[in-house]
Amino acid sequence: MTKNENEFGFISHLTELRKRLIHSFIFLFIFFIICYLFAEYLYGFLVEPYANAVQHENSNRRLIFTALQETFLTYLKVSFFTAFFITCPFILTQIWKFIAPGLYKHEKKAIIPYLVLTPILFFLGGMLVYYLIMPLAIKFFLSFESSGLNTNLPIQLEAKVNEYLSLIMKLIFAFGLSFQLPIILSLLARIGVVDSKFLKERRKYVVVIIFAAAAILTPPDPITQIGLAIPLLILYELSIFSVNIIEKKANNNA
Repeated sequence: MTKNENEFGFISHLTELRKRLIHSFIFLFIFFIICYLFAEYLYGFLVEPYANAVQHENSNRRLIFTALQETFLTYLKVSFFTAFFITCPFILTQIWKFIAPGLYKHEKKAIIPYLVLTPILFFLGGMLVYYLIMPLAIKFFLSFESSGLNTNLPIQLEAKVNEYLSLIMKLIFAFGLSFQLPIILSLLARIGVVDSKFLKERRKYVVVIIFAAAAILTPPDPITQIGLAIPLLILYELSIFSVNIIEKKANNNA
């Protein structure tokens, strides 16, 4: 292959990559506009865990904002977050279309399950936050309120719109990314970086790393930290199981 042919091939790959990126950004922008039109409903959906946690109280709970632009910027963040969440499968499809022509048939068969499982695991992580972790965390934080009998003045939460929604979106994103652990370890096993014996021998170190990561990625409370750490430990054990299967298939094909 001549130098000109190499350069032409490289330029054609860059052109293809640019086309895929443009398609992804256009798709993301379209859904961002659609999500912004329904931003108030999306806001209501994300606020529901807080509303459900305090619905049995007699006090009138509310979310406040302290800057003129705060709610507007929050709606923008919520819209972008939702649009990215929805378009993630499309973006993965564009990545697949870019790399697929350079793969062999058996390599394509090996990668397709990961492309399917990635958004599913991210979605499961988000569901865990929304339906379990956030309600428990909200009740935990509200338990520190005081009626004022012992503190002279009552201590009551008046949560800010931006802070609450930033927290729940951060947790959904953190849990969604953390739930990719089996995907990452399985891919590393396929290329020979790790094996099941390696993962088993370093289990005790992984436990420490997982709890440290949970402490960094979540607020400083035991509910969300344990709520992230325990699923990650389970996923790590499942990763060892999946790596075992990969090794057995590799040995059978050898």
